[in-house]
Amino acid sequence: MPNAHDTEQVQRANGSGRTPVVFVHGLWLLPSSWDRWAAVFDEAGYAPVTVSWPDDPETVEQANAHPEVFANKTVGQIADHVAEVIGGLERKPAVVGHSFGGLLTQIIAGRGLSVASVAIDPAPFRGVLPLPISALRAAAPVLTNPANRHRAVPLTYDQFRYAFANAVSEDEAKELHETYAVPASGAPLFQAATANLNPWTEVKVDTDNPERGPLLIVSGEKDHTVPWAIANASFKQQQDNPGVTEIVEMPDRGHALTIDSGWREVADTALTFIRRFTS
Repeated sequence: MPNAHDTEQVQRANGSGRTPVVFVHGLWLLPSSWDRWAAVFDEAGYAPVTVSWPDDPETVEQANAHPEVFANKTVGQIADHVAEVIGGLERKPAVVGHSFGGLLTQIIAGRGLSVASVAIDPAPFRGVLPLPISALRAAAPVLTNPANRHRAVPLTYDQFRYAFANAVSEDEAKELHETYAVPASGAPLFQAATANLNPWTEVKVDTDNPERGPLLIVSGEKDHTVPWAIANASFKQQQDNPGVTEIVEMPDRGHALTIDSGWREVADTALTFIRRFTS
């Protein structure tokens, strides 16, 4: 069920008469990580909706105080929640997602629910085969302990520095960790890790649906968590779709590209793409 945060945002979007843009966060972040993006898209004439995952706390402080609320959230459960929130919108939205939010964006697009989509450093889905060493190392804090499948797992500063903030200064990396990082459900990482072995996985995307709409994949050149090999393999899977399918690499950017000091360039890239396909 959509929570009060989602309901309020949907009502505001519907009341605006504007095209909604739904922002989907990934692991270790909250909807508030999109606040600056929402302001940019609002100014550009869209109705931003920073959608939650089920049981997301409102603040980073609450999230770190009660990590247990994140446990056992699966990709399918989160995708259905996002779809339900979108179902409350009176106009078909554009969707923008980062990391696992980028995977969810592609799942939602594959259900024909978005007018245009931007998947930023998206987590891999079934059929995406590359497994670079850096991606395995970035996921190691979760995947090295099978019990983490049913837990919420925080990242230490050093783990966050490697997985998210390797392309920024140490001072900025520490600030990002303190400002944005929250515990994350371990389940989606285990689901993604086994997706190519499980024909019934929830980590799958309907890449052929002609109702998918235009899709842009954005890759950070220095991303350890979702390196170019993964992003490009996702792009190649999506290329069979009759809709517009594009990929762009952001030079010198890591996985924190949506929240670090260079976020505006990425936001403008997404905005430019969405403008091409929305009125």
